[in-house]
Amino acid sequence: MRKESILVTGCAGFIGMYVSKSLLERGYHVVGIDNLNDYYDVELKKKRLSMLECGNFKFYHEDIADRGKLDSIFKDENIVKICNLAAQAGVRYSLTNPYAYLKSNIEGFLNLLEIAKGGGIENFVYASSSSVYGGNVKTPFSVEDNVDKPISLYAATKKTDELFAHVYHHLYGLKTTGLRFFTVYGPWGRPDMACYKFALLMMKNKPIEVYNNGNMERDFTYIDDIVSGIIASIEKPFEYEIFNLGNSDKVQLSYFIETIEALFGMKAEKKYLPLQPGDVVSTYADIEKSRRLLGFDPKVKIEEGLKRFRDWFFSYHGSDFGKIEK
Repeated sequence: MRKESILVTGCAGFIGMYVSKSLLERGYHVVGIDNLNDYYDVELKKKRLSMLECGNFKFYHEDIADRGKLDSIFKDENIVKICNLAAQAGVRYSLTNPYAYLKSNIEGFLNLLEIAKGGGIENFVYASSSSVYGGNVKTPFSVEDNVDKPISLYAATKKTDELFAHVYHHLYGLKTTGLRFFTVYGPWGRPDMACYKFALLMMKNKPIEVYNNGNMERDFTYIDDIVSGIIASIEKPFEYEIFNLGNSDKVQLSYFIETIEALFGMKAEKKYLPLQPGDVVSTYADIEKSRRLLGFDPKVKIEEGLKRFRDWFFSYHGSDFGKIEK
C-alpha cells in the first residue's frame, strides 16, 4: 500500500524547504513539487533541495500550472494533505512581469483546488500574505479587517486565492487554511529579501536602497516561528480559516539596518528613495486568533534572528568575500 503523503509545493523555496524538512523530521512522507524557475539563483534552490534528500522525500521538477503533470503526480502518489507554498513572490517584480503571477498564483492554485475537490484531501493549507492588507492604517492588522483594496498585483493574487479557497470549501466541503505571512527572514532566504539583499550589497561595497526615506516599519518574522505556525495548520485541519503569522512587533527599517551593520561590522552606504509603487509603509500582525487556535507563539526577536542569518551568511558564502562577484 502506498504511503500517505503530504504535498509541499514550492519545496525548493525558502519557506518550502524548511516546512518540508520539519515534516520529514516528524516522520511524514513528503512529496515535493518545484519548477526551479530563475526568478533568483537556481543553485541556491538546488542546495536547499539537497537538505531534503532521504527515503521519505520524493521530488518532482514540475510546475503547478501544468494541470496534466499535477494529475499524474496525484495518480502516482497517495496525497492526503496539501501545503501550497508555490507562488511567484515579490511586490516590485509584479510591476514588470504581471503574467508570471497570473500563471503561478492563480492558475496553479486553481489547478490544486480542482484536484483536491475530488475527495481524499483531508486538509489544504496555503500561503497568503500580509500584503493583502494594502494601505490599511489600522494596526495591528486583524484577519477581521477589510482587505478589498490591495495596492499591488501580488497582493491581489493572494486575496484571490483566499476567495477561491472559500468557494471550494463552500461548494465541495474542502477544508482550507490560509496563512498570511508577515515579512519572513532567516538563513537560506531569498536574495531579494531585505536582510540578504542588504548584506550582499554591503559586502560588495555598494549602496543599499532605502525606500520612503527610511520611514518604514515591518513585522519581521523569523523562519522557525513561521514554520511552527504552518506545521500546526497542517496537523490541525479547520473547515475554513485564515490566520496571521507574524512576530506581532513593528521594527523600524532604520533599526533593522543598524542591527545588520553592527552584526556585520560595517556601515552601509545608503541611497534614500521615495516609497515605491505597491509598497506599504507599515505592517503589524494581530496574532490573537493564531495563538488561540494554533498555539502560535513566536519566540525569535529581530536581534537574535539577524544574528542567526549573519552566521549562516558567512558559512554559505565563505569568509573570503573576494569570491562574491563585485
